[in-house]
Amino acid sequence: MKQAMFWEKTGDDKVQCLLCPQKCVIAPGRKGFCRVRLNSGGELFTINYGKCSSYGMDPIEKKPLYHFYPGSYIFSVGTFGCNLRCGFCQNWSIAHGDPETVTISPAELVKIAAAEHAGHRSVGIAYTYSEPFMWYEYVYDTAGLARKAGLKNVLVTNGFINPEPLEELLPLIDAMNIDVKGFSDRYYNETCVGELYPVLETVEKASKRCHVEVTTLLVTGLNDSEEEISGLVDWLAGVDKDIPLHFSRYFPNYKMDLPPTPLHTLEKARKIARQKLSYVYLGNVFGSDGSNTYCPQCGELLIYRGAYRAVNKGIKGKNCRRCGREINIIGNI
Repeated sequence: MKQAMFWEKTGDDKVQCLLCPQKCVIAPGRKGFCRVRLNSGGELFTINYGKCSSYGMDPIEKKPLYHFYPGSYIFSVGTFGCNLRCGFCQNWSIAHGDPETVTISPAELVKIAAAEHAGHRSVGIAYTYSEPFMWYEYVYDTAGLARKAGLKNVLVTNGFINPEPLEELLPLIDAMNIDVKGFSDRYYNETCVGELYPVLETVEKASKRCHVEVTTLLVTGLNDSEEEISGLVDWLAGVDKDIPLHFSRYFPNYKMDLPPTPLHTLEKARKIARQKLSYVYLGNVFGSDGSNTYCPQCGELLIYRGAYRAVNKGIKGKNCRRCGREINIIGNI
């Protein structure tokens, strides 16, 4: 165990965790909502420090990040624990289960990732699979070492974090894919056991400090109404219309057995979003052009994607080869 950051004593040996908006008050010997922060002797400890449940090389597009070093790979690593309870969770066996883990120190992880980087296979480290903010202390320590080693740090996160820990970690982060699960408090409360506003605040703050892309899983009949999609699009356009938005197709998983998202629902969402956003994508959809990047000004095909491969079709430097419009891309392809 390692002593946790962001907590305070509340009396009677209880502590309050201040890492995320759940703000758990935890009695001695008990864990918080996330299952990884433990009150031991009136102090808060994290029990998953260095414990890796999954790791390996992934295409950067799998995060999904389509505008951050497109076509590259990234060394991806995750642990267990989460501060939401989404009924559709795709990684529930590690987020809410008790997976086998191996212990890897921050220095060891950076050494592995640096070797992959030196071999031109990887741009850095992605903290993913489970919720990286619930691995805060380990991510913070590792990201600092990774930055010194010339590696990029990527978070794939639900964005459900308090402002102070977010601000402390952001200087070490190069890119984030943030899940905005839906665009209503009711959906967050009933389906995810969380709140919408802190996630929106995370997107707004992070987008000013690093590269950000947003993903929304459209769940059949729950968060896929035209009204809710329009609300999401209007808000994101108000933050920055060049932030890429990924609509992902839901399939039954964990506690949900609703039918998969109809393809026409995804296409309709994409049509609505493209009226105000520059880059809109469809995920978990095969045989669609929804993973390609098109110029928002002239419509030219810029990047073709298939099976997580990215091929430059129309970008010269950072601009559309046809009309010259600057494209929101970090890194070369």
